[in-house]
Amino acid sequence: MPRQLRIQYEGALYHVMNRGDRREAIFKDDPDHERFLVTLAEACAKTGWQIHAYCLMSNHFHLVLETPHANLVEGMKWFLGTYTNRFNRRHKLFGHLFSGRYKSLLVDGRQKAYFKAVCEYVHLNPVRAKLLKPEQPLRDYRWSSVVDYLQPPNRRVPWLRVDRLFGEMRIFQDSVAGRQEFERRLEARRLSETDTDWKEIRRGWYFGDETFRQELLAQVAGGSGPNHYAQPKRQSAAELADQMVLAELKQLAWSEADLAERRKGDPAKVRIARRLRQETAVSLKWIAQRLHMGAWTHVANLIYAQVPEKEMPAKQDKAVDVAQNPGNQAEQPISNESPVVSLVRTDPLPLHCL
Repeated sequence: MPRQLRIQYEGALYHVMNRGDRREAIFKDDPDHERFLVTLAEACAKTGWQIHAYCLMSNHFHLVLETPHANLVEGMKWFLGTYTNRFNRRHKLFGHLFSGRYKSLLVDGRQKAYFKAVCEYVHLNPVRAKLLKPEQPLRDYRWSSVVDYLQPPNRRVPWLRVDRLFGEMRIFQDSVAGRQEFERRLEARRLSETDTDWKEIRRGWYFGDETFRQELLAQVAGGSGPNHYAQPKRQSAAELADQMVLAELKQLAWSEADLAERRKGDPAKVRIARRLRQETAVSLKWIAQRLHMGAWTHVANLIYAQVPEKEMPAKQDKAVDVAQNPGNQAEQPISNESPVVSLVRTDPLPLHCL
């Protein structure tokens, strides 16, 4: 059966979801949840993604994700592959963690009803899974962005964007009163939801009206819709990384020939390689080839050998870098994609959290 195309464009909104392989757990304990959120923060820093809502369940996750650049596929490949490697290393496992392709439902962000509804769907997941007792408030489920929405801005994870949902709920200030009103309305929605409310979100490939559907189909067919949905100016991670390399060469007064002739471990090459790993989603293999640095494993060793100890990432991060070999099993579920038309939570969690 042919796979559905991944549609990407600048400013796209998605509901992204994936389950564990054979519906097995992708989070075994709190540190796994924390690692997932740290990895998500890194993915946002690399791609520019904006997260509007999230919910982590035991064997699956939900994200409401906006892509200012048309880079969902490249970002998800890095994100899921990196978390898989970190999970496997920590639990001394190997192989697939996720069950193949992730679901990416396109959401019509021009009409308030659709964006607001998909955020409510994500935030109410713990209720539908019966992880909260009827008398427990939604804020008692720790691994949901509801907890972050109820925090003041200086205690909220910086990669979560709350202003859009607040605005569409006509909550005009991110104040104590505004956050209380958000919680009150979400609890009221909890009491009124029915199973049929979410049918289109669960089974469709888009969430919007007929005009939105026709515009998406026009993109797939190579046509163009209104300006917002015209064929996007696409810049892949590789294109962005190449621009970065060219800028670095200009600063060094090097030509492409100079880059090829310099030794593989030249300190300037190592510095550029480290920057590419920190600021883009390109693989070590791509970096090794572009900078003429030999094997990707050699690049990994050089990057970490040059990093001062106080800046050294956690051990699992090094394993992730070394695991970027295209043959690595953890990335295989993502390699079947169809054609495509570091910030950490530092604020203490409230005592009422589970």
